[in-house]
Amino acid sequence: MIQHTSIQYTLRQATYFVAAADHGSIAEAAHALNISQPSVSSAVAKLEGLLGIQLFIRHHAQGVSLTPAGQRMMVEMRALLAHAGDVRSSAERLGEEVSGDFGVGCFLTIASFYMPGLIRSFEMAYPEARIRLNESMQTDLIDGLQSGQFELAVLYDVNLPDGLDTEVLADFPPYALLAADHPLADRGTLSLADLIDEPMVLLDMLPSSHYFTTLFIHLGFEPDIRYRSPSFETVRSLVGNGFGYSVLVTRPAGDLTYDGKRIVAIPVADDVPQGRVVLARMAGTRPTRFAQAFATVCKNHFAAAVAGTTNIA
Repeated sequence: MIQHTSIQYTLRQATYFVAAADHGSIAEAAHALNISQPSVSSAVAKLEGLLGIQLFIRHHAQGVSLTPAGQRMMVEMRALLAHAGDVRSSAERLGEEVSGDFGVGCFLTIASFYMPGLIRSFEMAYPEARIRLNESMQTDLIDGLQSGQFELAVLYDVNLPDGLDTEVLADFPPYALLAADHPLADRGTLSLADLIDEPMVLLDMLPSSHYFTTLFIHLGFEPDIRYRSPSFETVRSLVGNGFGYSVLVTRPAGDLTYDGKRIVAIPVADDVPQGRVVLARMAGTRPTRFAQAFATVCKNHFAAAVAGTTNIA
């Protein structure tokens, strides 16, 4: 029996509620749980009565959908069940090992640079654990955290909503990307003002596009955006083929584009905001043992990458 102030509800009620929400149907939840439909319906109704809120909107012959209050409770109930699973696993194994599957979200342009090595480090430290990687756009990652699809996400600290707790993983300075034969390619550093008359190739995905254009606005002018692409490698290839410069944060180890053109990365000399990567989770929820372990490995991995590798920035 779980007690929340003066409210008492059971793990079974929480389990049935989450199943009904996941399936969008009381009947389908009952089928998945291999129990009777009245059992699920009764458990959900009792839970609503105990909490004093309506969790679902019932649609005649069309299943159920979560109310706004139900959506908020879904996050809490998923966390509750995850912790209950931790307790059960501990009791069964009589140990403290981290095992099983764990979902982690990561912003698209960060994932290819950092997640393979991070996952390798984590699974070497915890051989019984497996990471389910969810690569996506920032809005989808935020939705995934809010819905409980995954407990942690690695993303940029740009326009994040209230209700998230974040830990800083790294601050990456922006750099100008130029074709190797560009007249400014031999500079040690560049001011963004040096590029004001040049065409820009913009990495066109949020929040990256907002961050990069804001760098110029921060200095009092706007870039001349000639080409846009949501693909990191397409941006690099456009620059390599002489269509303009770009400003980026994540930097591959090599200086060749996919089509073999040579490019150069030059640090930005201006005092502008850096690209901050954070580990985010829902505020007010206690992290599971798995999440705590992953967060520790994640922070160590980013710290080692920044300290030991000059071309990751």
